Amino acid sequence: MNDMMAAGATMGAVISLINYWIGLKIKEKTKLSICNPLLISIILTVLFVLIFRIDYDTYNASAKYLSWLLTPATVSLAIPLYLEIDRLKKNIKAILVSIFAGSVISMGSILLMSMLFGFSHSQFVTFLPKSITTAIGMSVSEELGGFVSITVAAIIVTGILGAVIADTVCKVFHITDPVAQGLAIGTSAHAIGTSRAMEMGDVQGAMSSLSIVTAGIITVVGANIFASFL
Repeated sequence: MNDMMAAGATMGAVISLINYWIGLKIKEKTKLSICNPLLISIILTVLFVLIFRIDYDTYNASAKYLSWLLTPATVSLAIPLYLEIDRLKKNIKAILVSIFAGSVISMGSILLMSMLFGFSHSQFVTFLPKSITTAIGMSVSEELGGFVSITVAAIIVTGILGAVIADTVCKVFHITDPVAQGLAIGTSAHAIGTSRAMEMGDVQGAMSSLSIVTAGIITVVGANIFASFL
């Protein structure tokens, strides 16, 4: 199977897409937040690689094409934002302050935990961009001297966790305003969380999309500042 994977230029991408499709069907049937399609596809893909003893490099070589879609997929999130542009203009100050606060608190919490657990500088900066989209987070981590592969894992875990618990957190803390819900999800759980926000409503999806871009810019600047603290 390893040789077959190496021979197939896009076999890894096809397997990944099939596993994601299975995840979508399971989510559609169960309606459970824990059955996140991306989480299910990751589990199935890992099992596939382990069972058939496929080298990571071999699998990645034929699945890397999916990574090329990250940037255009992120840019396309501007569409729902454009549709809610009037609401954005009316709440622009509150929206920007909320995203700024969320981004700074995210980086601040990483700083505190890094100090608590005695992380090295490289380990610290690896987790700094955990709450922004993968395309931006990878660049930030690499520039600051972090471990990019671990950064990607942290970003994915953060996004999936945010998507899974979004409804519960909103209910527990009585966050009922759709703008607030979208901003909270997008700022903390980037693109993966935004997929859940879009399921909650158009306003939530638009505000979450805005949060991805804005939080990304704030984190790019803020990470360089926070990186000097440890």
